[in-house]
Amino acid sequence: MNLRHLEHWLALAETGSFSRAAEKLHITQSALSRSIQALEDDLGGILVDRIGKKNELTPLGRSVLDRARRIVHEAQELKEGAALLQQGGLGTLRVGLGSGPGAMLMTPWLVYMAKYHPTVQVTVSRGSTELQLTQLRERQLDALVVDVRQVEAAPDLKMAHVVEMRAGFVCRQGHPLLSLHPDGVPFDALLAFPIASIPLSQEVARLLVDHYGPQANPAQMTTLQCEDIASLIDVVGQTDAIYLGIVGAAREGMAQGGLVELPMQTPLKAQARLGLITLVGRSELPAMSVFGEFVQKHLTD
Repeated sequence: MNLRHLEHWLALAETGSFSRAAEKLHITQSALSRSIQALEDDLGGILVDRIGKKNELTPLGRSVLDRARRIVHEAQELKEGAALLQQGGLGTLRVGLGSGPGAMLMTPWLVYMAKYHPTVQVTVSRGSTELQLTQLRERQLDALVVDVRQVEAAPDLKMAHVVEMRAGFVCRQGHPLLSLHPDGVPFDALLAFPIASIPLSQEVARLLVDHYGPQANPAQMTTLQCEDIASLIDVVGQTDAIYLGIVGAAREGMAQGGLVELPMQTPLKAQARLGLITLVGRSELPAMSVFGEFVQKHLTD
């Protein structure tokens, strides 16, 4: 099977027109028709119904489309990756970070790349897990680091470097609850203060309710909510708000002494499972190994 025939087929499928596809490819319509015919001969079936000026994909054509797109993209990535390695470079890398990973990884990752790989074009994207999965599958992103419990298992997704990170409650040093309840804070006492959290999954919501009762339902308990954990932790450091989430995301503030984990009478036994997600079968970009090593080193509790 000829890779060029697949490229021609994709152009036809995307434009819906032999004339527009030929123009896009800078070839004649007759050459395009011969190329599509050769691909149909290879596959043993018709890919497109030619109905006057209208062209419609056949069931075989629709089934071939996604695979053809993957093959062409992977061939392009392989060629680009080989060229970069020959030149001694690492190329580009576009990664998506969930809320927790973003708080822990984004600035250190950008600093690391600026120091040690200054010629690599690095893009970091933030957003919901659903949006980032779509971007990964559409090859707008090369990898994600997210809570894998929010990702449905699928044959096209590969998960690596999965790390469990403990969740808990964090407040500023000197918070009234620390002096009022030195031996452990009862959950009810938290509710007198703003609770800051990212949007939580139904799984985590059920765990909180099972652990602390109906009053722990995030829909009612959480008063400050956004996708950016770093902003929530900044608010907690400046007010009496209490952060609920991955404790590791607040480790810098805790190390500097400005933040402290609240000791609870009933400790929260919950964990996030963070991992690196890529597409199965996709050619690995040269810079991906650098990112994988960085994630494995820095995703620690």
